[in-house]
Amino acid sequence: MTVDTLFTWLGGLIPAMEGSGTLLVIAILIPCLVLFLVVAVNAIVMVYAERKVAAFMQDRLGPMGQGVGLHAGKWGLLQTVADALKLLTKEDIIPEKADKLLFILAPFMIFVGAFVAVIAVPFGETVIVADFNIGIFYILAIGSLGVIGLILAGWSSNNKWSLYGGMRSAAQIVSYEIPASLSIIVIIMLTGTLSMQGIIHYQEGGLFNWIIFANPFTFVAFFIFFISVVAETNRTPFDIPEAESELVGGFHTEYSGMRWSFFFLSEYANMLVVSAVASAGFLGGWHSPIPGYFDSNGWGIFWMMSKIVFLIFVMMWFRWTFPRLRVDQLMNVCWKVFLPISLINIFGVGFWTLIFG
Repeated sequence: MTVDTLFTWLGGLIPAMEGSGTLLVIAILIPCLVLFLVVAVNAIVMVYAERKVAAFMQDRLGPMGQGVGLHAGKWGLLQTVADALKLLTKEDIIPEKADKLLFILAPFMIFVGAFVAVIAVPFGETVIVADFNIGIFYILAIGSLGVIGLILAGWSSNNKWSLYGGMRSAAQIVSYEIPASLSIIVIIMLTGTLSMQGIIHYQEGGLFNWIIFANPFTFVAFFIFFISVVAETNRTPFDIPEAESELVGGFHTEYSGMRWSFFFLSEYANMLVVSAVASAGFLGGWHSPIPGYFDSNGWGIFWMMSKIVFLIFVMMWFRWTFPRLRVDQLMNVCWKVFLPISLINIFGVGFWTLIFG
């Protein structure tokens, strides 16, 4: 449901308010509330899922309703809820010599960047808050806002480990944004649009019309993009800014309680957004892999969410499989491997389109 559709629906529901400022406020607040609930519930579900994926891959039991774990509920379902309640009631500590204004502002700035990016994510053919004609550019631009928050968190903490973590984060995210953006250019070259819905419409017609299979260069571009966004979201093996073996907790060392949780709420929101961009840009979005079958609006939501969940699962798989890279290895992969390949992909797609149409 777009904002225009919601506005029209509210206008019919409350004729007396039509044309008034109250209707506009309601039309803005309802999508905001829904999006906030989506981001919050997404974090709770993904924390639980990550624990289950970790338990499966490391062959550990965890709180499964036996012995001490009895209070965590069936299958440990209440463990994440208990953690959320703990964070809500935990003491909020601000270091005495920290820059208090920036210290308070940093986690909210990171969260806003992730939260606002969800606006342009299409979860179905008609399920999108705002179908911008520059949707994919908007998501990339808003995603960069988090870098400022991470630097502020490190600087304002007045802690050398936090400062190092913030600087590493800035270097890492800004660097990996370049190959990720160059991979997006490949999509724009083929589709001729920046609209997320327009890009998905271009891929209708089944599995082999998806951009990932358009030519060999787009196939490589998908993997460059996906690995780059894993690095941008600070996920293992690219979690250098918060490498506890070197920097304690990195940029969030001095944070506690709900302020600390905002960093991870944002991380899981970013995982949702980048997985949605990868799904929409390369994997056909809400289109069915079988042309003409299971392709209704309801099925569209299922296909889009299935692709997003699969990519998030792969990110979690990475976390419990690969060891953390050193910071020099991290930057070498970006500048000496991904960047040249991304540039070759752009020229390759251009020549392929010119020769084979």
